[in-house]
Amino acid sequence: MVSAFFLFCGCVEQANVAVVEKWGRFLRLAEPGLHFFNPCAGELVAGTLSTRVQSLDVRVETKTKDNVFVQLICTIQYRVVKENADDAFYELQNPQQQIQSYVFDVVRAIVPRMELDSLFEQKNEVAKAVLEELEKVMSDYGYSIEHILMVDIIPDAAVRRAMNDINAAQRLQLASVYKGEAEKIHLVKKAEGEAEAKYLSGVGIAKQRQAITDGLRENILNFSHSVSGTSAKEVMDLIMVTQYFDTIKELGDNSKTTTVFIPHGPGHVKDIGDQIRTGMMEASSSGL
Repeated sequence: MVSAFFLFCGCVEQANVAVVEKWGRFLRLAEPGLHFFNPCAGELVAGTLSTRVQSLDVRVETKTKDNVFVQLICTIQYRVVKENADDAFYELQNPQQQIQSYVFDVVRAIVPRMELDSLFEQKNEVAKAVLEELEKVMSDYGYSIEHILMVDIIPDAAVRRAMNDINAAQRLQLASVYKGEAEKIHLVKKAEGEAEAKYLSGVGIAKQRQAITDGLRENILNFSHSVSGTSAKEVMDLIMVTQYFDTIKELGDNSKTTTVFIPHGPGHVKDIGDQIRTGMMEASSSGL
């Protein structure tokens, strides 16, 4: 801005340039600092222009190739070229409106040739095309286009909802795949664990039966050597009867044991002994 200290002196502030006229015609540009004018000779300051970078937001509504209406928000950063400030001062009455008109023209010429997905991917190409067109035009009017930013692309609300639904469906599908794979791994590992447990249980049972067989054999041999005249069958019957009564005693001592009904009587002990002996012999003959 220009502030007058006295009649023939003026000061131009930093980041500004003053346009000096003489008798209504452009005379010169006054850069920041102290300047002297001769009003008597018709010299005066017609106006000042800022050389700072200015920003203009432009919202453009257009349609894509796949018939989707979108709004593009562009931010144009421009400044007055100091050396051509007279052109900027005299040629354009409303530079912002002029810039906005060219942005509308370029965007509405490029975007209808692009589909919506391509527009999101190539928004920098749109900004580059707008920059090239504005630089070519506005340089003649004393303006320099510094940057153009494609700030946002806003599709129609219904299209945004559809895009979100598609994205959500894809993520749910992917989540289902991962969940299915996790359940599959869980079932496989569970089956492997059960198979391993059954195998180890079988090995344990086989070893238990082998130990019982070895113990019975040792008891029979010891008893036969200690008591002369007894056969192995008689010793086996005695051991079976002893185990039978021990089992009956344990069932009676345990208050939580479920009641078990079995044939009971002196005549049935022999049958139980024969059944147990037969089972032990079958187990031994099968290699368990």
